[in-house]
Amino acid sequence: MKITNVSYERLDLKLSIPYTIAYETIDHTVNFILKIETDTAIVGYGCGAPDKIVTGEHPKEVEAALKDIILPYLKGKDPFTYAFILKDLKKLLGRKSSSLAMVDMALFDVVSKKADVPLYKFLGGYRQSIPTSITIGILSLEETMAQAKEFVQQGFSILKVKGGHSLAEDIEKMTLLHEKFPEVTFRFDGNQGYSVVDSVAFVKATSQIGIEIFEQPTKQEREERLGQVMDQIDIPLMADESLKTLTDVFRLAQNERVDMVNIKLMKVGGIFEGMHINSVAKSAGIETMVGCNDECALGISAGLHFALSRPNIGYADLDGHLDVVDDPFKGLFLLEKGVLYPSDVPGLGKINW
Repeated sequence: MKITNVSYERLDLKLSIPYTIAYETIDHTVNFILKIETDTAIVGYGCGAPDKIVTGEHPKEVEAALKDIILPYLKGKDPFTYAFILKDLKKLLGRKSSSLAMVDMALFDVVSKKADVPLYKFLGGYRQSIPTSITIGILSLEETMAQAKEFVQQGFSILKVKGGHSLAEDIEKMTLLHEKFPEVTFRFDGNQGYSVVDSVAFVKATSQIGIEIFEQPTKQEREERLGQVMDQIDIPLMADESLKTLTDVFRLAQNERVDMVNIKLMKVGGIFEGMHINSVAKSAGIETMVGCNDECALGISAGLHFALSRPNIGYADLDGHLDVVDDPFKGLFLLEKGVLYPSDVPGLGKINW
């Protein structure tokens, strides 16, 4: 099999509900769709969702990489040599992780379609479904409660709450949320907004809630602070911004700084690299969650198939598509009462593009 043509399209997507995290407010996202055609009837698709803070790329840098590197490089290649292709492209692309992830997804879409199985089965097929959390950004107390009520009515049983602006307000929100929705599982993302002292104080003040995951409360530049927090709390501490490479997970594991890691395909460079990172985490007894950026359903589908393929991946935060207006890839998977189910169609699902 050979790649005969490679093309892309840029999607400027609005979000139906802008949201705030500790360091910015977001109301839109840019996604790139990569299309790989082969000398058979098989066509593969990948999604890139650049974010300067998360992936190290502006959209204009991804577009330049597509035109100057990715498109000319891929033409004529055999997609089944994806390990070689991705290693070679990683050198050429440098730290453009969503650009690499986009190629990774499209190659895996092609080879699993050739195998005539859904991608999660091609990768290992460990699970048939996985529950996902849905995220509440930094809102007023009244808006937080209203959004939580809406999500619970939609059938979600796991809510991820963003914080980091105010310790007192975060404690009040989480306490009231738990009182109002005692049956809900809560995760909390500090988005690097806390000090070590504030992180420990937050966990102690919310101990009655049973928060499932405490995500990246301290600055990624001061990684040792994660270890200082972990040593003083009794709930799982997860790295997000501090984990972007295979070297990062090795260092986090070696220094015993976290209980969990959040693998986002856009952040780490795709499924192939994500599998390596997950293996290192597994060897150290560190559990894995698959997260996402603001991505259309094509990117989320890749994250879902990856999450379903490995026993060490027990958690998902794959909700980045839910606020995307006019998502052209709806229908690639099923979301029912907060649980994600893959399509039985080969590859990433049935794509009409």
